[in-house]
Amino acid sequence: MANATTPAATEAGRASAPPDIATVRATARRLLAADAEPFEAAEIAEMTARLREDIAGLIPAVEALTGALPEDDVPRACALACIGEARMRLRLGDGDTDRVRLSVAVRMARTANALADHHQALGRAS
Repeated sequence: MANATTPAATEAGRASAPPDIATVRATARRLLAADAEPFEAAEIAEMTARLREDIAGLIPAVEALTGALPEDDVPRACALACIGEARMRLRLGDGDTDRVRLSVAVRMARTANALADHHQALGRAS
């Protein structure tokens, strides 16, 4: 099946510094804007690839921030749930049609935004 899944992005071997949060948010904002102009297929593919890389970089960064928190800490649990969701998103295929590709890109944008939120919130808490 052509639209099954893509291999999970490797988190090992990534640089220890997470992606630039402002850049992650700017890419996500473009996809999530209600008044956005329709995107070309190449633009969607480029933004999706960038967001996949950003998510793969944010996962270990957020995970590291949760390590310093108590196991029963609610923000820690929320961040770990987000990490699980992000890993699932990385397994999504790109899609066979433009509508599906846009849907995948929007999901990646929401996930990247959520990880950026957790990264900032946990960074302030530690």
